[in-house]
Amino acid sequence: MAVDDKHISYRIYLVAVFIFMMAIAIVVKLTNIQWVDGDHYRKLAKQRTVRNFVIPANKGNIYSADGSLLATSIPNYEIRFDAKAPKQETFEKYVKLLSDSLGVFFDRPGAYFEKELRKARENKNRYYLIARNLSYTDYVKIKGFPLFNLGAFKGGIIIEQETVRKHPIGKIAERTIGYDRLDPATGVEVGKGIEWAFKSYLNGKDGKILKQKIAKGQWKPIRDVNEVDPIDGYDVISTIDVFIQDIAHHALLKQLEDYEADHGCVVVMETETGHVKAISNLGRAEDGSYYETTNYAIAESHEPGSTFKLVDLMAILEDKVADTSTVYDSKNGVVKYYGRSVRDSHHGGYGKVSLARGFELSSNTIMVQAVYEGYKNNPSKFVNHINSYGLNKTLGLHFKGEGRPYIPQPGDKHWSGVSLPWMAFGYGVSVTPMQTLAFYNSVANDGVMVKPQFVSEIKEWNKTIKKFDVEVINPRVCSPETLKKVKAVLLNVVKKGTGSKLYSKDFSMAGKTGTAQMNYGGKEGKSALYYASSFVGYFPAEHPKYSCIVVVHKPNTAKNNYYGADVAGPVFKRIAQKIFTDAPSTNKIKRLDTRVPKQDASYNKYTAEANKKINQIPDLKGMPGMDAVALLENLGLKVRINGMGKVKKQSIQAGETISKNATIVLELS
Repeated sequence: MAVDDKHISYRIYLVAVFIFMMAIAIVVKLTNIQWVDGDHYRKLAKQRTVRNFVIPANKGNIYSADGSLLATSIPNYEIRFDAKAPKQETFEKYVKLLSDSLGVFFDRPGAYFEKELRKARENKNRYYLIARNLSYTDYVKIKGFPLFNLGAFKGGIIIEQETVRKHPIGKIAERTIGYDRLDPATGVEVGKGIEWAFKSYLNGKDGKILKQKIAKGQWKPIRDVNEVDPIDGYDVISTIDVFIQDIAHHALLKQLEDYEADHGCVVVMETETGHVKAISNLGRAEDGSYYETTNYAIAESHEPGSTFKLVDLMAILEDKVADTSTVYDSKNGVVKYYGRSVRDSHHGGYGKVSLARGFELSSNTIMVQAVYEGYKNNPSKFVNHINSYGLNKTLGLHFKGEGRPYIPQPGDKHWSGVSLPWMAFGYGVSVTPMQTLAFYNSVANDGVMVKPQFVSEIKEWNKTIKKFDVEVINPRVCSPETLKKVKAVLLNVVKKGTGSKLYSKDFSMAGKTGTAQMNYGGKEGKSALYYASSFVGYFPAEHPKYSCIVVVHKPNTAKNNYYGADVAGPVFKRIAQKIFTDAPSTNKIKRLDTRVPKQDASYNKYTAEANKKINQIPDLKGMPGMDAVALLENLGLKVRINGMGKVKKQSIQAGETISKNATIVLELS
C-alpha cells in the first residue's frame, strides 16, 4: 500500500506542478497581451469595428466650346437578390407579384422570373443578378416592385452603384475626348486624350469618413475631426465646336467609305488662336466599318510628300536663292542625283516653267532642282529653316503619345548625298499631320506660328480656375515679302494648279495637295506599297478664319485615283463650304463664345421662377439640360444627368425643400 500511495503522491505533485505552470503561463500571456501586445490588439479590434471609408469626388464634365456636353459622369445601377433574406411567408406572399412586375419591365413572361427566383432561394443564392447597367429612373422603378420595396433585410434587394463616363454626342471625337480608367488586368491607371491629360483638374479629390460597424454589413458614420469632405473635379471647356466637328467627321467618313481607305484624319483649327475646332481620326475595322481608334493626327509621324514643298518655297524666297519667276527645266519629268531618279507624276514633265508654276503643279523635278542648286554647298542653311519652323521637334501637346518627327541633319550618320534632294519633295523626313497644319496655319496667321490647343479653360461652375492663352511657337516664320508671295502661290494651287478641281468662284480657299508613296522600302516589295493622300490649307483665302488638314491613308487604287486633290481635297472643300454656308450667321463664318455655355430666354424664365421659391426645387420638365444644370448648381445642388436634350424627369420633385449639397439626377429626352 505504501508503494501505491507513494506513486499516487508523485502523480498528484506532477498534476499540481503542471497546473501551476499552466497558471503561470496564462498569467504571463495575459500580462503580455495587456502590456506588451496591448496596442496591437486594441488597434486590430478597432480596425474590425471602425474603418475609414472613401467618399468619392464627383468628376468634372468636359464641354465643347459652344456648351454642349462631351463627357459627363452618370450613375449606373446593378440590382441583385439575396434569396435567403426574406422570411418564407414574406417570400411566398410577394414572389408572384415581383415576378409579374419584372416580366412587364423586361417584356418577358412573369412565370420565367418566378421560376428563377424560386430556384435562387432553393440554391440559397445570396447574389442573384436581376439587372445591370440601369439608369437612375429604371433603378427607382425596380426598387419599388413588391418585395424589393421592403428593403435589403426584409426584401433581399441588393443595390450596387458605380459612376460611368458617358459621351452624349456618341462616337464623334471619342479618341480626342479620351478616357481615364484602371486597367482591369493590371490595376494600373491608363488613359488617353483630354480625360487623361487634364485628369488632375477633372478628378477632384476623394474624401474620407470614419464609420463604426454596428451589425453585419452595416456601418454607422462617426463624425470626428478626421472626416475629410470630397472636393469635386473642375469642368474642362474644350475648344471643340460640335457644329464643325459633326461636319468634319461625316465628310471624312464618307470619303473613307467611298475609297475603302485604311484610315484617315482631319483637323480644323482656328487660325488666330490655334484652337482645334474639330478633329476626327477614323480607322477601318475588319467588317469595313470605321471608328475612332488611334489619334492619327497627333500620333502618326510619316513622310508628308508634296505638302512639305511649302518649306522649300519659303526657305528659297527668304534666302533669295531664287524667286517665284525663276525658270527651271523639268527635263522631261526626270532628274537624277547620285544614280537615283526623281520623277514627276505627269509623264514627260512640264517643260520649262517658273518656280511658282512648278509649285502650283507640284512638280518634283522643279522643286528638287531649286533646293539642290540653292543649298548643295550649304545644306545646313536649308535644314536650319526647317528647324526654325519647329518641324524637327514635337509640338509639346498635352496629350501623351505625340508622334516624333524626323528631320535629317547634315553630319548625322544617316545623312547622304540624296538627303537634300529627297527632303525637297517630302521624303526622308517625317512629321505628324498636326505639325504640318501648324506650319500652314502660320501662313494664314500672317507669319505667326501658334501652338494647337484643345482646351481653353478650366471652370468651377461659372468661376474660371485657369485660362489657356494663345501660345506662340514662332512670332515670325518669314518676312512679310515672302509671306505675300507664298500666299499668292497657295491660292493659285486651288485656282489653276493641282487643286483646281476644288476651285469655286463663290468661296476662296488656299492650300497644297500631297500624294506620298508609303512603305516603298518595305521587305514585301511593291506589293506593300500604298499611297497617303493629303490636302492642307486655309479658308477664306483673303481673310483666313480656319486652317484644315485632311490625310487619307491607303485609298483603294482600284478606284482609279489616289491623288491628294481627288481623295483628300473634296473633304477639305466640303468642310470649308458647309462651315461657310450652313453656319447660322449672316455673311460671315459662325463665331461661337468659347467660354460660357449659351443660355436662351427659357433660362431667364426658370431662374426668375426659382428665385421666387429659393428654398424649393423648381419644376425643370421641358427645360434644356445644360440650362437646368446651371440653374441647379447655382442653387447649391449637385447635378447628374442621363441622356441629352430637354429634361424629361427629375429625381427630386418640384416643390421639395432644397437640401444643401444634395444630388439631383435629371433624365433628358
